[in-house]
Amino acid sequence: MGPESHIKILDGQVQSEFADLSFRKQNVYLIFCINDSVVFKFSPAYSRQLNPGRAFIIYDPDKDVSFQLILNENTKICILETEITSMHRLFVSDTNMSSILNPQFSQKKFYEEREFPVEIISIITQLSLTKLTDLSKKLFQQAKSLEIISIFFGTLKPSSEACPFLNNDEIVKKIKRAKDLLIDNFNKGITLSEVSKKIGINENQLKLGFKEIYNNTPYQYLLDYKLEIANQLLLKEQLQVSEVAYQIGYSNISHFIAAYKKKFGTTPKKQIKNK
Repeated sequence: MGPESHIKILDGQVQSEFADLSFRKQNVYLIFCINDSVVFKFSPAYSRQLNPGRAFIIYDPDKDVSFQLILNENTKICILETEITSMHRLFVSDTNMSSILNPQFSQKKFYEEREFPVEIISIITQLSLTKLTDLSKKLFQQAKSLEIISIFFGTLKPSSEACPFLNNDEIVKKIKRAKDLLIDNFNKGITLSEVSKKIGINENQLKLGFKEIYNNTPYQYLLDYKLEIANQLLLKEQLQVSEVAYQIGYSNISHFIAAYKKKFGTTPKKQIKNK
């Protein structure tokens, strides 16, 4: 007996936003983007875009993961949900396909992004167009779920672009520690090389992991933070522009003014006059 699966097909022409959704713990989710992109918004600070021809594999053993969906008008996605234990029985720990199929990893979070075979689009189209009775529809969906799962895991290796960072809690902790170091030393000119050495991962891992978690580069994240501090100082404290620039770590006032204007659309001096 195959896994008990549930399939949803969402169409941006019918509805463009879906709120209060969640990935349930202990269940594996396969999300296929058929055409046009879709954005998964997990928090105000973190979102992920899925592009056509690509799929997410998402699994969390400990908690439900809440999210919102934002679809473009032409977006169509298919979400297939199945229990992790059913997947393990189905594939008998075939880790050559994916580590998510190995019971040894069932207590670890798993995130992966892959391309998917075009054959899956044909199966999803059949699911959309075939009209059946309720009883027959359930059997048809289970059969098509098995077909999708077998093709998806049986024909592809993980993408080289797959995110390794959300799979490993220790890496996530290190990335968050890096963010804290950047904030704590925002006016001291700490470098990414120094941060990566302190947290124990290489600079490239730091950049990629930071982008995954905070949806921004370390440099831009820190710059935005510094400029927000500068804006607060200008609005609440009676300080000269040069003093504010110095307090947030700028030695060149012209560079500070240019960065401030790019972010806020006005110069620091005009901001002071308008407060």
